[in-house]
Amino acid sequence: MIHKFVGTGTALVTPFLTDGSIDFPALYRLLDFQIDNGIEYIVIGGSTGESATMSFAEKQLLFQKSIDYVAGRRPIIAGTGSNDTRATIELTKVAVDAGADGVLLVSPFYNKPTQNGLIQHFSAIAQSADTSFILYNVPGRTASNMLPETQLAIAEANKNVIATKEASADLEQMMEIIRSAPSHFTLLAGDDSLTLPIIASGGTGTISVISNYAPKQFGDLVRASIAGDFSKAREILYKLLPLMKANFIESNPIPVKAALQLMGMIGSTIRLPLTPATESTITSMKKALQDAHIL
Repeated sequence: MIHKFVGTGTALVTPFLTDGSIDFPALYRLLDFQIDNGIEYIVIGGSTGESATMSFAEKQLLFQKSIDYVAGRRPIIAGTGSNDTRATIELTKVAVDAGADGVLLVSPFYNKPTQNGLIQHFSAIAQSADTSFILYNVPGRTASNMLPETQLAIAEANKNVIATKEASADLEQMMEIIRSAPSHFTLLAGDDSLTLPIIASGGTGTISVISNYAPKQFGDLVRASIAGDFSKAREILYKLLPLMKANFIESNPIPVKAALQLMGMIGSTIRLPLTPATESTITSMKKALQDAHIL
């Protein structure tokens, strides 16, 4: 079944126990927190979820347990992308069999494929399963930019590629995609701070980091933007902007995990090569959370 995703989707962190294993009770608390605060859909196993340091078996378990726990209360998108086309196809099939409502496919990292290679990579994956596919363009992490004409060519050739998460920070690029997109294909903001201008330009929502710990507040910003109430959306944006900036004092998801730890929702464990937040980051996050009346 093909789903379209509108509004706010949270790129959920993966909480870990002190031994490094997945903390499923904490994960369930986070899932309930998202649902209770009105988030429209949830992304698990993405870059914010530390998928780069999770094994295939761990991802399979994360997908299945999350989907089973949510039990249809919200759509679940599984992050199955990698820089290996065959491995991505295999993990995508696992996610679909587990009941995921869609999958998020990050552009291949390290390999630095050509634009034609990107078209062939994503098309091969899209043709391997009957589900909704969301492209994820994040040049800052992958070292290559998926050009507008490339993303549009993938969407034109594959009707189940229904959106792109655009984190290039290039508004002109995003507007070019929106302007020329086929009717089944939409654009989701990949940077929290650009969500309002992207929706004003024709985007349909966002896959967010800040909504891990501010799902109601940021969700209200997105809903106001979609409704055309830009005055309300701006008011919320400028209240949350210090937090959006604080989320990247250190590499994501170090600061957001620190915020959730300060809120008593998860422990401090993060997997190497990432390290726990410094005292300076924790102090900055605490002040920003207090100023936004979240803590």
